[in-house]
Amino acid sequence: MHALRGTLCPSSAQARGAGLGPAGHPAAAPVARPYGGKKAAVWRSSGCATAPRVSARDPPQAPSASSNGDSAVSLLGLGEDLDFSPVQPVTVGEIAKPVQAELDRVNEEIRTVVGKRHPMLLAAADQIFGAGGKKIRPILALLTAQATQAAVGNSEITDRQRRLAMVIEMIHVASLVHDDVLDECDIRRGAATVNTMFGSKVAVLVGDFLFAQSSWYLANLDNLEVIKLISQVIADFADGEISQAASLYNMDMTLDKYIDKSFYKTASLIAASCRSAAALTGTDDAMKADMYAYGKHLGLAFQVVDDILDITQSAEQLGKPQGQDLASGNITAPIIYALQAPGGDELRELIEGRFDEPGSLERGIELVQDLGGIDAARALAREEGRKAVAALAGLPMTPAKESLVKTVDYVLDRLH
Repeated sequence: MHALRGTLCPSSAQARGAGLGPAGHPAAAPVARPYGGKKAAVWRSSGCATAPRVSARDPPQAPSASSNGDSAVSLLGLGEDLDFSPVQPVTVGEIAKPVQAELDRVNEEIRTVVGKRHPMLLAAADQIFGAGGKKIRPILALLTAQATQAAVGNSEITDRQRRLAMVIEMIHVASLVHDDVLDECDIRRGAATVNTMFGSKVAVLVGDFLFAQSSWYLANLDNLEVIKLISQVIADFADGEISQAASLYNMDMTLDKYIDKSFYKTASLIAASCRSAAALTGTDDAMKADMYAYGKHLGLAFQVVDDILDITQSAEQLGKPQGQDLASGNITAPIIYALQAPGGDELRELIEGRFDEPGSLERGIELVQDLGGIDAARALAREEGRKAVAALAGLPMTPAKESLVKTVDYVLDRLH
């Protein structure tokens, strides 16, 4: 269980929220102490204080050579010497199974809410929500709700938790609609984007409408902690986009800054939604902090995997040009590692030249792989996955918890 030690502690006392305890990782082995009350006594490290928000500036520990074989299951004490990669790949349908009925209700409610105001909004809703999205974020919110309800001795997801899942998906989709306008994307999830179908002006208004509607439903949850958490996410989206735009072609990008940017763009919403679902259950602060940590590290793993696939997969597999991040100067984890490796000067020269020579982008993609950027980024994704699973240790074993663990497998299985 070595991977559990200290992984949930923030590294900076500047995290938003209440005051933090000692920063960094405990030097000694953790002292076991129970939390969660009589119904769910579990064990935590005594060196880790909890706070409403774990700092994005918590750089992943360098994975040890012996850590590559650790599995989500063995981290929970359910097995030994397993691998993150399941024999049969985990599917979204399998993950959603414990909450499928609730998810169906959420999906129908979203379509009703978005489409009832205007025929164009209904058409846009059909285009957005019917385009084959995996609905991972509302699934995670519902799974967290079910898992934390079980931890306090209940069995039912509440109406407010279902409404939270709806709010989360609306915010996520609103951000995608705006992203597609900014990036001038024609295709998403194998279908034409809203800006392609209806024009950029309508797409911006659709995104604005989704943000506005989600804010109204968020306010009606009548939980100030949740309102603050989710409202911060919207600011984080803008922060992440601005940070990315300001750092294009910046080959001095550090891994810490990349983690910050990835947190704001991807992990912030997942972390906030998991903590919010736990807050609506009424769990203690320790469990809320653990669910936040789970969402944060899962979101970071998801982003790192996405950045790896941008380099390793073909245009046919990606549904967009291979190496788009590299070509546009978006310096991601695989590129950072490759630039730092011996021999990274050639890659640096190609990026400085904006890949203006024929074949230069293909050479850049080759260098990122040859210089070890992909292997190092894979290790980073696995480390974030281990941290996500470690954060679930306080939950009782239920189908919902199993699905939360399987979600880590699902994210990392995309690497194979």
